[in-house]
Amino acid sequence: MILSRRHMLAGAGGCAALTLAGTPAFAARLGPIGLQLYTVRELFQKDPVATLRSVAKIGYREVEYGGGGYDAMDHGLLRRTMDRLGLRAPSIHVGYDALLGNFDKSVAMAKALGADTIVLPYMTDEHRTEVGWQAALPNFNRFGEQLRRAGLGFAYHNHDFEFTIRPGGVSLYEQLLTRTDPALVKVELDLYWVAFAGEDPAALIERLGSRIYGYHVKDMRADRSMTAVGAGRTDFAKLFALKGSAGVRHFYVENDQAPAPYLPDITTSFRTLRSLRY
Repeated sequence: MILSRRHMLAGAGGCAALTLAGTPAFAARLGPIGLQLYTVRELFQKDPVATLRSVAKIGYREVEYGGGGYDAMDHGLLRRTMDRLGLRAPSIHVGYDALLGNFDKSVAMAKALGADTIVLPYMTDEHRTEVGWQAALPNFNRFGEQLRRAGLGFAYHNHDFEFTIRPGGVSLYEQLLTRTDPALVKVELDLYWVAFAGEDPAALIERLGSRIYGYHVKDMRADRSMTAVGAGRTDFAKLFALKGSAGVRHFYVENDQAPAPYLPDITTSFRTLRSLRY
């Protein structure tokens, strides 16, 4: 469904909004809106301080680190920059191999950046088989337990393959949900990739409920290509109004394919979400 002007504030005065499926106008609005920095990775890699400054100027108040070479940067400098700009990083993306081989370093990096959660963002091809996935899932539980002891949370971020690869007729995502401990392994739900895989995001949200750590918010055009929030067909107001969304606190804009110069794209997404009522 199209996220249209019906779901937005009307005009600069911000005094009008229409109802959505019987929900009173202005029933809820998002708190701090975040940005997954992978969206602006080319800018961030060249000048992280200037990029954070631009992100804060748009109005974002949360960022999630991922890509752009952030893991090799001066994390003290990044933290001081965020503090000065009024930004915080509730979570960071850390790869599977890094968690296996450099766990303590990953924890130290998360804490240096002020994060309280580490998100596993991706699993490469060798893990996307029945054997590979079954070997990895116990490590997910172990990461979650070790991170809990370190005072941090753990979550897994999906793409589409977890739903479309179905060894023995059971999707990798279903195996993740049933064979990992919900208290240790939360999920960061990428709403675009759920829909791209042919799943029903609303049904999945209602099923997951309190297991959802946060959302990756990206929109989909009619041709299923990725686009800025508000430029596609996803009814985010409907999804955020679901009972299963009630506990979600982090809404990270992401566009893996944002066009250069990037900042206009993330500005569109921010303004759409800032004006959203549900």
